[in-house]
Amino acid sequence: MMPLTFADSGEEKIIKKVGGNPDTRKFLENLGFVAGGTVTVISKTGGNVIVSVKDSRVAVSGEMACKIMV
Repeated sequence: MMPLTFADSGEEKIIKKVGGNPDTRKFLENLGFVAGGTVTVISKTGGNVIVSVKDSRVAVSGEMACKIMV
C-alpha cells in the first residue's frame, strides 16, 4: 500500500483506504475516492495530481493525494 502521489501516470490502481480527518474523508468520498474504487493518475504538476476517478477528471493537491492509499 502506498500514497496516490507515488503511483505512476497511466496506471490504474485500486483505492485501499482514504485517511485524514472526518471532513477530509467526506470531501474525498464526495469526489469519488472510496475504498474499493479505481483511480488512474493522469499527470502530476507542481505537487498536484490529476486523476481519473468514476469517469471524471479531478485535480487534488499533493497533501490530499497523500491521504489516498492505493
